[in-house]
Amino acid sequence: MACVGCWCAPGPPTSARRPNSMSHPSVLCNTLRLETTSSRFRLSTLLRSNNSQHKKQSCFGNSNIQQQQEEECGGARRRQILIGTTTLFAAASCFPAIVWDASAASVDNNNSNNNTNAVPEGFRLYTDDVNKFKILIPKDWKVGTGEPNGFKSVTAFYPGEASSSNVSVVITGIGPDFTKMESFGKVEEFAETLVSGLDRSWQRPPGVTAKLQDSKAKNGFYYITYSLQNPGESRRYLLSALGMSSNGYYNKLYTVTGQFVEEESEKYSTQIEKAVTSFRFL
Repeated sequence: MACVGCWCAPGPPTSARRPNSMSHPSVLCNTLRLETTSSRFRLSTLLRSNNSQHKKQSCFGNSNIQQQQEEECGGARRRQILIGTTTLFAAASCFPAIVWDASAASVDNNNSNNNTNAVPEGFRLYTDDVNKFKILIPKDWKVGTGEPNGFKSVTAFYPGEASSSNVSVVITGIGPDFTKMESFGKVEEFAETLVSGLDRSWQRPPGVTAKLQDSKAKNGFYYITYSLQNPGESRRYLLSALGMSSNGYYNKLYTVTGQFVEEESEKYSTQIEKAVTSFRFL
């Protein structure tokens, strides 16, 4: 087995709330773990679910106020997905290596294609026919996959040498109301909500500092660049691409995140940016 280094952004204590922070329902936490002889890394994929009684109370009422309640319920579902996606970002910021799986998908190492889809020098094309996506990854990087759980799956790409840089693809199921990224609102508001949800610099003592660098929408994807830094540790840069797809039965949210620490910027930043922006659906 192989692994990727990481650290995790801490969650807010129950006694502390960021001003104007959104309240949220109970949390279901599924954790993927991998131990190696060198160190231990952990990914926590946190999915938030509504309390069934709360949904009944908020979504149903008498006929005079049913329309208003339906609108409020739709807004609550949107907020719930945003909160759940924020936890995916936190999970991506502490992404581990998953168990090496050479048979996870097909890899095309052919760089001699004479067409516009030719694989760039130093990269290879990773194709996942099950989860219906493809992505360019550095030629010498390893691939690992996690066991799917319901509508979720996780794939990791990471250098063979010791490094905390990596690219991850996390897939989660979402409700039928969300058919495109615009269902979450404009990219600027979406990015601000996600990144501010990771920031703990307001705590005393201060926690992780999260800063939004850039956000844009292109070809159905939201691209968000941000940084995370724990007190006394190196700054970590992250680039995420988020997009939606459907298999005809349910919708899926794909979160592709590449990350590198400041010290490895010169070595990995260009490779990671190319990998994340190359992600496409099959």
